[in-house]
Amino acid sequence: MIRLDYDALRATPPATDPFPHVVIPNFVTPDSLSALVKELPALSQGGSFPMGGLRLGALGRALVAELEGPALRDAIAQKFGLDLSGAPTMLTLRGQSREKDGKIHTDSTAKRVTVLLYLNPQTAAWAKREGCLRLLRSATDIEDFAVEVPPVDGTLLVFPNGPTAWHGHKQHVGQRYVVQLNYMARDGAARSEMRRHRVSAFLKRFTAAA
Repeated sequence: MIRLDYDALRATPPATDPFPHVVIPNFVTPDSLSALVKELPALSQGGSFPMGGLRLGALGRALVAELEGPALRDAIAQKFGLDLSGAPTMLTLRGQSREKDGKIHTDSTAKRVTVLLYLNPQTAAWAKREGCLRLLRSATDIEDFAVEVPPVDGTLLVFPNGPTAWHGHKQHVGQRYVVQLNYMARDGAARSEMRRHRVSAFLKRFTAAA
């Protein structure tokens, strides 16, 4: 089993600056996190790997089941006043951050909600604020942020996507594990993105196994 702090998620009101979001430190409880980190696949390449194409241990598989399950979906839907019933999901894992990663952006309109779960231990890099995700007030200034989220200790970040949901991070090159879950729209753009996701899962299955 893996222990996730749903009580903290349900009890934490969403913040509104610079856009609606919620941050839950230690959403993966410390006892579960330490064991989970030891099981993470060694990803030597950048980019997102569909979790269905990775060799996961028991805790990794339990995490996937929880992230794709009804408890998280219902808690997020209630938190932000959304109807997520029947919304398709995409679930990926990143293990490496590259020089080009972290540029300011908003997520695809095909993604209704973004959920980020950070699985890194505390290091000097995070203390120097490298690779710490910033929720931004503009599309042009990485220093104009309202919230900075260190990618550590099982921290959960959830936000509905929108045209002003700008985010990014200062450059970090090296290991940076983050699970990304998206609740998708049901339009043509979302179907196209999910088709690409399935093709990527097939191709990256061999990359991850190499």
